[in-house]
Amino acid sequence: MRFKELLVTDKQKTFQIGSTLVLFLGAYLPFFGATAKFWLYLLAYLIIGLPVIKEALVHLFQGKWFDENFLMTIATLGAFGVKQYPEAVAVMLFYAIGDLFEEVAVARSKRSITDLLDIRPEYAQIKMATGELKRVTPKEVEVGTTIVVKTGEKIPLDGIVTNGSSYVDTAALTGESEPRAVLSGSEVLSGMIVKNGVLEIKVTKEYGASTIAKILELVENASQKKAPTEKFITRFAKIYTPVIVCLAVLLATIAPLFFGRPFEPWFYRALIFLVISCPCALVISIPLGFFAGIGAASRQGVLVKGSDYLERLTKIKTFVFDKTGTLTTGEFKVAQVVPAEKVTPEELVRLAAIAEQHSPHPLARSIVSKNGQSQLPAVEALDEQVGAGVKATYLGKELLVGNAKLLKAHGFQPLVSDVKTVGSIVHVAYAGQVKGYLVITDTLKKTAKKTIAQLKAKELTPVMLTGDRQKSAQSVAKELGIAQFKAELLPQDKLVAVQKLQQKNGHQVAFVGDGLNDTPVLSQADVGIAMGALGSDAAVEAADVVLMKDDPQAILKALAVAKRTQKIVWQNIILALGIKTLFLILGAFGDVTMWEAVFADVGVTVLAVLNALRIMYPLKK
Repeated sequence: MRFKELLVTDKQKTFQIGSTLVLFLGAYLPFFGATAKFWLYLLAYLIIGLPVIKEALVHLFQGKWFDENFLMTIATLGAFGVKQYPEAVAVMLFYAIGDLFEEVAVARSKRSITDLLDIRPEYAQIKMATGELKRVTPKEVEVGTTIVVKTGEKIPLDGIVTNGSSYVDTAALTGESEPRAVLSGSEVLSGMIVKNGVLEIKVTKEYGASTIAKILELVENASQKKAPTEKFITRFAKIYTPVIVCLAVLLATIAPLFFGRPFEPWFYRALIFLVISCPCALVISIPLGFFAGIGAASRQGVLVKGSDYLERLTKIKTFVFDKTGTLTTGEFKVAQVVPAEKVTPEELVRLAAIAEQHSPHPLARSIVSKNGQSQLPAVEALDEQVGAGVKATYLGKELLVGNAKLLKAHGFQPLVSDVKTVGSIVHVAYAGQVKGYLVITDTLKKTAKKTIAQLKAKELTPVMLTGDRQKSAQSVAKELGIAQFKAELLPQDKLVAVQKLQQKNGHQVAFVGDGLNDTPVLSQADVGIAMGALGSDAAVEAADVVLMKDDPQAILKALAVAKRTQKIVWQNIILALGIKTLFLILGAFGDVTMWEAVFADVGVTVLAVLNALRIMYPLKK
């Protein structure tokens, strides 16, 4: 929302400021007498000041005595009492203008977050038995229903493409500008936009559990958890404001008795004191700063669930990573094919694919993918043995595909050879002979190594905890440069490991994971970071920070935003308290006019708000 848009949107405030300016400047025209000037000032004051006075009265009855509305009302009414009419109007006028600047700032800082609301799907089109399309709200669609999404439309619910192909725009979910190709069988998420073609999608999740609903829920709750700095400022204002009011009362009543001067100048000083003391700069700019930080993080593809977690990120010293799906893609591939004598690599892969063609296991899918697009013949019998492999009958002969335990159970000795690649070994035996084995590995994410190196450069400690085998974990840790790692861990083991790190190091620990089994440790960590685009719903729900691109590199971007936010927030605290303290001292000695007091209040607020907006500027690469 730009400034011009805001003026149009908030017509009432625009009218109040415009009318007050006309009356205020009109009162300076020479042909108006003293009485006419008084009525012009009074009318201007009522137009611009009534909302503040009304708010002060409402808060007064609610027991909130010492807020900025109360201070502004007392100070300006007092100014009218001592016939300082221009100053009284000016205080209210500049306060309203400052408030307008605040709205502009809030609108700008919220823009990158509330843009997500634009991806809220308005409708879904159900494909009826007759072939016709019926338009309904996404909440009405049940799991298993087939919906149709046309070019330019938003996908309203998560599902699997059953017919059609298209490129989809995923920018709203992941921040990636490059379209992604989807075909029949591809998984699609709500919030994606179909770029070309028509997709028929079988819904796999109801609207409340869909990706877009979860994201919107995170956005709407993003400002609920306050950072310690925010809480401190709130508590500080509750103590600071009553103390200032008491000092103003003493300045107006006790000081004239000691210094033997007329009451009116000291009363005027007390009014100036109240205007200067208004804590607007703090109570507005600090929350705004954190909200701007959350907005800046969202532009980097990182959803932070509250300013509390944004501030905690600056204190993290140890980053603990899960392996599969976090540092690795979780997409397996056949890295090495070792056939026995008189067996070709192609024959070995084909035999394995024939047995595994109907298995949903990731290792099985990688074998079928390695075989390519050639048609696979059906097996006559199939017995999938969980944790061991597959036993099948192919062309009347026994076919075994699985681990060494499966082969030994059927009287075979697995082929012994030099395994050059660390990974999962799948042995193949057919027609009474061992045919060889395949080595299947999980691939590293492109940015994983760079992320670990940059964390170490910042003197942050990377640790890896995984349920994978020791040899595989050791290989990944060595390649990434992670010195501390533990393997073959159950979820409860990861939890204990993180607890020990928290106790041993005496500083805060972040955990980065993506799976259902990571949920307990994500909750235990000081900051839980989930891979959001492909991670499990439970992991995203339990986490404090969600990386929408599934890219470890986004952690560095989140850290940069968090540190920048903290720096600017403290700049505003020092700026506001420093200027106000100086002007309060000068005001007590009568060296500040009401006009200068307005700067110390509204001027400092505007400066702090503009400074907070710097958080939204793109970070230097």
